[in-house]
Amino acid sequence: MVDDDPTPADHAPATGFGHAALWTVLGTIVPGAGLWRAGRRIPGGIALVTFALLVAGGATLATGGRQLLIGAATDPSVLTAAATGLVVLALLWAAVVTATYLALRPRPASPAQRVAGAALVGVLSFAVAAPLAVGAGMAWSTAEFVRTVFTEEEPDPAAPTVDAADPWAGRERLNLLVIGGDYDSSRDARLSIRADTTIVASIDTRSGVTTLISLPRNTMRMPFPKTSPLHRYYPNGFGPAAVVDDDDFYLDAMYRNVPATVPAKVFAGAKNPGAEVMKASVGEALGLPIDYYVQIDMNGFKQFVNAIGGIIVNINYPVPVGGDTDRKIPPKRYLPVGPEQHLGGGDALWYARGRYGLKDYDRMARQRCVIHAVAQQATPANLVLNFQQVLASGKDSIRTDVPRALIAPMAELAGRIQGTKLRSLAFETGVDGWSFLNPDFAKARKRVQQTLRAAGKANDAGASASAAPTRADSEAAARELGKNPDLDVACAYHPAR
Repeated sequence: MVDDDPTPADHAPATGFGHAALWTVLGTIVPGAGLWRAGRRIPGGIALVTFALLVAGGATLATGGRQLLIGAATDPSVLTAAATGLVVLALLWAAVVTATYLALRPRPASPAQRVAGAALVGVLSFAVAAPLAVGAGMAWSTAEFVRTVFTEEEPDPAAPTVDAADPWAGRERLNLLVIGGDYDSSRDARLSIRADTTIVASIDTRSGVTTLISLPRNTMRMPFPKTSPLHRYYPNGFGPAAVVDDDDFYLDAMYRNVPATVPAKVFAGAKNPGAEVMKASVGEALGLPIDYYVQIDMNGFKQFVNAIGGIIVNINYPVPVGGDTDRKIPPKRYLPVGPEQHLGGGDALWYARGRYGLKDYDRMARQRCVIHAVAQQATPANLVLNFQQVLASGKDSIRTDVPRALIAPMAELAGRIQGTKLRSLAFETGVDGWSFLNPDFAKARKRVQQTLRAAGKANDAGASASAAPTRADSEAAARELGKNPDLDVACAYHPAR
């Protein structure tokens, strides 16, 4: 006798709503499990195998494939593909959720069960699709950021080719020139930016030990190497014939003034002539070949600080907000003295730049403390939580010639830097014979080398010491030529008495 209403082998028997809801939830957590339960063995098996492969791949990357993960996360092509893949995965996962419930739903279903079933499928589909959509957005934004900010090729043809196995082969130190660009709307647009901040971050590529070296913005007679075509036009450094104070020849004016006063052919092929000028000159002044530059728009800096939720600094004396010493215009207000002051982007910028009635040396010290604060507080977790805002703040405000091939190695290097103490060196008029009008760059180069050696020795000693050095120890070391305190000490709370 033939059954008039057979149950096909690939369909599950009729079940209640609770059973269908339970297996739909389980089939959302483990895609394919619900379909397998419903008798849909082929689509269920495909979904299960695909899910297992994705989990295994993710576990491999999380545990042993860090280099591969970092490389993929900094490759625009891979990121774009990942964004597309995540969108497709979200749609397929939501389809599996829907198909699972449809295969298991009670027949016939009451109106209430239909409404409840539709709501359940909607909630579960959103639960799996929303995070994937967010991930796709992050991957897409990162790809656009990398394409916009980083170059595809090494700017120096003579630089060593990046080897994935040993990315720092041939580079014992990585010297990054940080240029704080001041796009003041009150100045003539033809003047371009004023390089208000000039700091070299010199990084030991093996240990990660980093020293921040600051040059005063009013330094004159900045030299050029004899191999540079600019040496022909400024054989005695960037300055007038007579030794006079002229702000058109300050370090902070080089970015805009040098390209405007030499033939355009000198910068043939250069994407950022001002930055190339400063790389050549600052490198010659300090005796450090500058590998790359990072130029930051001050407004972008404000946005970045706001994106990471502000920074916390110790304020040891009132810091002016606004004001003009030369024109005797007083500040609008002062940042008050106090330990662990939380500053938003605007106040953080004034903390780094305020100089009404203060020495330029004081301002340089605070700038290094800002970098120190950002390094401490821009943790991976913080950056991830504010990912889109961080990328938005940097996309239009950062220029650099760091090639894309070095993004992953530099990310790896940043991990080593976090395990060390930042050190610093700044040149102050009247200290160790430094004069901004006519600097002794030969002596400056010796001081830089002494400082780098001292930083390496201090790191080695700190790694084996049972206790951290006291403030008195660090300050005593700071008084020695070439030895400066680590920024934990220099940026601590010790208000002037």
